[in-house]
Amino acid sequence: MAEHSEVHAFVGHENPTILGAVERSGGTYALGDVCDPDAVSAFAREREVDVAMVSADEPLAAGVIDALHAAGISAVGPTRAGAEIEWNKTFARELLAEVAPESIPRLRIARDPGEADAAVAAFGDTPVVVKPSGLTGGKGVKVMGPHLDSHADARAYARGLLERGDGGTVLVEERIDGPEFTIQAISDGRTVVFPPSTYDYPYRYDGDEGPGTGGMGSLTMPGPILPFMTDEHYRQACSIVEGVIARLGEEGRHFSGVMNSGFFATADGVKVIEFNARFGDPECMNIMSLLDSSWPDVMRAIAARELSPADVTLRGEASVVLYLVSPDYALRPGSAYEFALDVDALAARGCEVFFSAAVAAGEHAYRTVGTSRAVALVANAPTLEGARAIVADAAEGVSVLEWRRDVGDGGYLQRLADAALQADRA
Repeated sequence: MAEHSEVHAFVGHENPTILGAVERSGGTYALGDVCDPDAVSAFAREREVDVAMVSADEPLAAGVIDALHAAGISAVGPTRAGAEIEWNKTFARELLAEVAPESIPRLRIARDPGEADAAVAAFGDTPVVVKPSGLTGGKGVKVMGPHLDSHADARAYARGLLERGDGGTVLVEERIDGPEFTIQAISDGRTVVFPPSTYDYPYRYDGDEGPGTGGMGSLTMPGPILPFMTDEHYRQACSIVEGVIARLGEEGRHFSGVMNSGFFATADGVKVIEFNARFGDPECMNIMSLLDSSWPDVMRAIAARELSPADVTLRGEASVVLYLVSPDYALRPGSAYEFALDVDALAARGCEVFFSAAVAAGEHAYRTVGTSRAVALVANAPTLEGARAIVADAAEGVSVLEWRRDVGDGGYLQRLADAALQADRA
């Protein structure tokens, strides 16, 4: 946005990347509650914003787009009703059952603790996944194997979620064994543009060990598919996304912006993991780092419902995103950590830097905020190996923070591809 327009940002903390973009563009920013629809729309009116974008789960669920529309401001993003595809997993599964039932793993929905026991028992010896229906920041889903040792643990976790008494439901699903991929579909509610598939590293440590996180890194290949996928997997996934967006429109639920859709690639076709009603994090950085178009022009086309595939031009390169996190991340309550990083020096080496949960603490000095991920390193190159080498070299120069060393590793992806081939043969 800063490259092609004047940026005005309403933010929850003074993120150095966002503030830098605002300053370069000649815009302004304000601190506030990003989930307060009235505050966000008032800010947009005061700055005479031409087109706004909301691309985070909680503000969308809070109805920030609804407030912008009510104020007469063109906006990119779904209304609260459109975003229900993300903030209500039960609704998403029910809609998907009408659009693409073959893509849903076997599931049961529990609404009280007693139903949780029955839901888990219905799967017998089959491993299950337990999912809270609401927003969890990518950290609420627990899978038998990496997170839950037994069906008894699955029952206890499901019961615990329902005993909170917040009125939410819990989904118990058959565990699908297959590699995951996502597609960041860009849409104005009618036309859908599909960029390359992305792969995310959701676990804390190398080799997919440790707790689940919001994502320790991600990648794209120079083409639309990943080594463990087929062209048919990609086609099926795109078709499902188109069907879901069309169905939301038929129900009068306004959807625009990005639908980040997660899938399993299996021998029986794709299975849907979930839908996010906005760019995925970190996968957004993969796609946007490849964009040659003007994003504000894309936003205007989306808001006017005039989007065409020609509006979104992406370079045919590989991209790697690597997150640097505090030693406490996803493990325990966080302390503040200071770290040093020279943004300009890394940019000169082909590595872009995007701060997340961090604030400036001096020249080339920063401090982590809360317990989320601190900073992302992003690189593009003609090959995956080239992009990975750039971010890994940059990460080695940052002390204190931790990172996964297998993000973008070709051997890791080859093992996924080999496992997928064996499953196909079986």
